[in-house]
Amino acid sequence: MGNMSCPFGFVMVGRLEESARKATKWLVEKTPIRSLRDWAITFSLWPVHFTTSCCGAEFAAASAPRYDAERFGFLPFNSPRQTNLMVVEGTLTKKMGEAAKIVYDQMPWPKFVIAMGACAIDGGLFYNSYNIVRPKDILPVEYYIPGCPPRPEAVAQAIIMLQEKVRKGEWRKA
Repeated sequence: MGNMSCPFGFVMVGRLEESARKATKWLVEKTPIRSLRDWAITFSLWPVHFTTSCCGAEFAAASAPRYDAERFGFLPFNSPRQTNLMVVEGTLTKKMGEAAKIVYDQMPWPKFVIAMGACAIDGGLFYNSYNIVRPKDILPVEYYIPGCPPRPEAVAQAIIMLQEKVRKGEWRKA
């Protein structure tokens, strides 16, 4: 018969679905396609904003014409099924924490979380309340934006930092 070689360097046998999934993963992880994918994700961070307190006004200001976060590829959406970034803006109560987890679960992969404001970081004014939950306890938070309320420039910087992380491919390692 002779030596049969496969152009991929490996032979896929078994169930067709599993073989197709392995071939797709192998192809996507090749350097040119991976870098193109990371570039596309970098400039299509579409947040669903989870406004629970006053930080929502600063998020709105960051998206407004003066700061124009859209120039970074940051376009706010309404539906979690069309977004890949959740911005938790302020205090999360236990009830809203459950809703945040549901919204996060509905988002397609890859998905990222930014916690915004002192209340989202450590409870802020409500740090010793019985019904406050911190986003880090229920969601994998990528970046925190400090302040009460944080400035729109800080929101823009968090977006840029997340874009750099995605561009370098560091988001896949988590």
